[in-house]
Amino acid sequence: MIYRKYCKRPIDLIISFIILILTIPITAITWVLLTYANRGPAFFFQERPGQYQKIFRIIKFKTMTDQRDSEGKLLPDNVRLTRVGRVVRKLSIDELPQLINVLKGDMSLIGPRPLLIKYLPLYSERQNRRHEVKPGITGWAQVNGRNSISWQNRFELDVFYVENLTFGLDFRIFWMTVIKVLKREGINQSESRPMQPFDGTN
Repeated sequence: MIYRKYCKRPIDLIISFIILILTIPITAITWVLLTYANRGPAFFFQERPGQYQKIFRIIKFKTMTDQRDSEGKLLPDNVRLTRVGRVVRKLSIDELPQLINVLKGDMSLIGPRPLLIKYLPLYSERQNRRHEVKPGITGWAQVNGRNSISWQNRFELDVFYVENLTFGLDFRIFWMTVIKVLKREGINQSESRPMQPFDGTN
């Protein structure tokens, strides 16, 4: 409880600031390459529910174009994903801008991933407990299966995190994430195994 209430936020601020400073060259190069590849903005903004379902705007690098078909509908993700975007996702660089969300207090480094607003009415009372803490850039579910597990299992891992949040668990998740990124396994959705929409049952 002491860690959750008094220590987690300062640690988030210190680590996020350090990572942001160290990755300025990577961020700058990625911004230039994506602006050219997307023929438009390099950043993606979307409203997501945070702690206690408070809505905030998440920031990510935009890895797909806005190409549409003759009817004005967006083309499939695998068609809109650029070559640069594919590399950015593979290296998890697309998550770097979320460090700004952490500095602003919208997110934490570690926590349940912030999902879509449209899913809010679909959660059970237990699943909704994932919103008792700030969402994270990475989390217990991300280092334990990512998109290879069902939504139900993913939510159980999120609730486990909420119920067992300690410095030890955060430290473990942090280093598991580092290892996965170094192995280029990523920590979020992938091109080969995309996240399927949640319908309240799957």
